[in-house]
Amino acid sequence: MIVGMLTAMPTAALPPSPQATPARRDRGDACPGALRLHEADDGALARIRLPGGFLTTNQARALGRAARRLGDGDLHLTSRGNVQVRGLAAGCGAELAEALDAAGLLPSPEHERVRNIVASPLSGLDGGGLRDVRPWLTALDAALCASEAAKGLSGRFLFALDDGRGDVAGLGADVTARATGDGGAWLTPGSVRVAAADAPLAALVAAETFLQAARSHGRRTWRVSELPLSQAELGRLVRDRLTAKGIEHEDRPEPVGAAEGPSPGVVGDALSVHVPLGRLSPIQWEALTVAADSGLRLTPWRGVVVPTVGATAARIAESLERLRAAGLVTDAASPWLRVGACIGRPGCAKAHSDVRADAARALEVTGSPALPLYWSGCERRCGHPSGDHVDVLATPDGGYRLSAATAGRSMRTASAAGPSLIGAALAAITS
Repeated sequence: MIVGMLTAMPTAALPPSPQATPARRDRGDACPGALRLHEADDGALARIRLPGGFLTTNQARALGRAARRLGDGDLHLTSRGNVQVRGLAAGCGAELAEALDAAGLLPSPEHERVRNIVASPLSGLDGGGLRDVRPWLTALDAALCASEAAKGLSGRFLFALDDGRGDVAGLGADVTARATGDGGAWLTPGSVRVAAADAPLAALVAAETFLQAARSHGRRTWRVSELPLSQAELGRLVRDRLTAKGIEHEDRPEPVGAAEGPSPGVVGDALSVHVPLGRLSPIQWEALTVAADSGLRLTPWRGVVVPTVGATAARIAESLERLRAAGLVTDAASPWLRVGACIGRPGCAKAHSDVRADAARALEVTGSPALPLYWSGCERRCGHPSGDHVDVLATPDGGYRLSAATAGRSMRTASAAGPSLIGAALAAITS
């Protein structure tokens, strides 16, 4: 039943993301990785960092084999274009690490949790960006793995390499390098333009400046937004360090980021698919690897880009149909593009509901929502998006609290239980 009035009403703002809130850190960084597993209710969890979401075909096959042999068989995409393997049995960590190392997915074990890099997934494939950021990605990853200081970054710290279209620049990364029309790169923090060739090193310098600033304030700080400094103060420190490193730079105002991922279908020299709720079954992963003559690119929007450079029209059509038949979204009008969820029950002990099953049932009733929906099993809201969306939060009584905020409009809220009543609540808060 609907709890209370469904009439839209103003309320307090949503609790902000723990990824963007100054926080007191009284313990070490517990963010999981490929070598530091997290014990969940459905077994151990490994989070494997894939800079830029890039995988060769052989690496993709190795991941699929590891998930089937050691985990629950599925591969779970994250909001940073990384992969999680869940349902791992106790004591399999060494075997997983050996498989990942053999596939070239652990170039530096000491840095494996800090290789959090998102990159424009269509870069070099559709002509939409200002430059191909793959050389930046290779250089930044190598610089990170070679940096002694970078070991001090948390597993939550995020880099973004944007080819100029503004997609990953809008994701709220801690350090962003974005291609500019004059052949350079815009860097934040610092709000400066550097030469394109200097962008990877400048990004690392900005991260090392953050670490130095955090140490000087005597506190554990995982994200730039948690520093007890203004953006202007941190920017000055970054500019000073760039100067000390001999990296030329000039002030440049911040460009706008769109934070929109590729639409499903054929896009330039690529196929783009969306993964409902970010969970890839063994059959779906196999379909992707069969199509992946030139590797895969996992996106921060829980999608996959399959490069098709040099493929025939018949091959492309065959691959697209195979991916659709496997249950992946190939239609840009699909309502699944506007629905996300955390793992929920039974995988997470803190979750109050099986949010993924409830999201699927509700979608059958409501159809495509007016605003993106994100279903969370508890107040932590793991993996929730930035920007305008409806927050669907499970409550201890088995129901849900829905809240929506859009630019220039007041916050609205309603409570509901059951797919049809959730549809009514959505209509109330988004009208």
